Amino acid sequence: MTKIRRTSRTARVLLPAAVAGVLLSGCARAEPAPAAASGGTATGAPSPSASTVTVTPPPSTGPASAPKAGTLLVSDFGSDTVTFVDPARGATGSVKVGTAPYGLVLGKDGRAWVATAEGVAVVDTATRERLALVPYRTDTGPVTTGEYRGGGMGIALSPDGKRVYVGVNVPGGNGTLEVIDTASAKVVDAVGVGRRPFDVDVSRDGSAVYATNHDSFDVTVVDAGSLDTRRVEVAPYGTEGGLGSWLKPHYTAVRPSDGKLLLPFEGERLAVVDPATGRVSVEEMTADTHQHGATVTPDGTLYAVGTGPIDPSEDRGPSLTVRSAAGVERVYPLDGPHEDVAVSKDGRTAYVTGGFTRDGYWDGISVVDLDSGEVERLPAGSRPLGVVVFP
Repeated sequence: MTKIRRTSRTARVLLPAAVAGVLLSGCARAEPAPAAASGGTATGAPSPSASTVTVTPPPSTGPASAPKAGTLLVSDFGSDTVTFVDPARGATGSVKVGTAPYGLVLGKDGRAWVATAEGVAVVDTATRERLALVPYRTDTGPVTTGEYRGGGMGIALSPDGKRVYVGVNVPGGNGTLEVIDTASAKVVDAVGVGRRPFDVDVSRDGSAVYATNHDSFDVTVVDAGSLDTRRVEVAPYGTEGGLGSWLKPHYTAVRPSDGKLLLPFEGERLAVVDPATGRVSVEEMTADTHQHGATVTPDGTLYAVGTGPIDPSEDRGPSLTVRSAAGVERVYPLDGPHEDVAVSKDGRTAYVTGGFTRDGYWDGISVVDLDSGEVERLPAGSRPLGVVVFP
C-alpha cells in the first residue's frame, strides 16, 4: 500500500454545523427526505404502474439524422430535460424526459437511456423525441427534486446493448438495482443494493454489474446472470460519522487493463478494488479536494472531478485530475463546483459538468483543453449532471 500523506481526515470533516454550512462541497448528513409512500418498500416491491410503458410522443416517421460526432448530451438535473450541446456553439436543443434527470447512457443504436425521478426515459437522439418512460418497479415515494430525491441515479448499459442497469434511490433506506430489457423497454428484474447508488458500471465482458452506494460506504457486486450480490466496503478513511461523514464513495471507473474498480477520494486517496476478491488497496492522489465524477479512457487514463474543499482553510478548490495508467497526475484548476466528466474521442478535450449534486452548481460545462490547460466555460442546460459524447 502506498504511503498516504494524511492518516485521517475524519477529525477535520465532522465539523460544527455553523462551519459546515458555508462549505462549497461535500456529502454530509442527508437532508430530511420524503417518506416512502404508505405501504411501500425499499426492496423492489412492484408499483401499480410497473407493467406499463408510457409512449410520449409516438416515434417520428419523418427524416432523422444522428447528432454529429463530438456532440454532447447532458442531463438537466435542475429541470426535466436532456440538452444537446455543440462544444463550439453551445446548446442546440432539449428533450423532455422526466423530473430531475441524473445519469444517462448512450447505446450504439442512438438511443439514450436517462435515469429520472419518475422512471428511465428512452430518447431517440436522431429524432430528438422521448420514445418511452419506463416506470421503476421499486416504490420510491413521491416524485421530488434535489440531491436526495428518490428514483434513478447511476445507469449503465450492458456491452451487448440488451440490458440497462439503473441504481434506484429509496429515500431513507437501501436502494435497488433494476434491470431493463432494451427490446421491450420493461423492467425484468430488481435486486437490493446499498444506500443512494450514485453510480452503476458494468464489467468489460458484461458478467458483473457494480453499484457504488454513497451512504453505505460500499460497492455492491452483482452477478449479471444470477443476480447474486456481494458487498465490498470501500472506506479508506473509515466509516466514522455514518450519514454525517463527507468521506464516502461517489463514482467508479472500471480499469480497462484488469477490470479493477477505481474510486477517487478527496484528491488524496485512490481506492483500487478487485471485484473478484473484494480486496481494496489505496494509492496516493495529489489534488487535495473533495471528488465526485470519474471516468477512464481505453488507455487507462483516469479523470476525476474535484468539487471543491471540505475545509477551505486546508483543502484546495475545484479541479480536474488526469491520472495516467502509471499514476502520474496533472491537476487542472476549475472555477466553481462540478459533478461529472466525459472525454473527447481523440483524448484532447474533457467536458466537466457544472451541475453538482449540492449547492453551488451552475448551468454550464467547463471545456478543458488537456494539452494547453486552457478552460472555457460553456453555458449549457439547467444544472447539467450526467454527460456523454457522441462517437
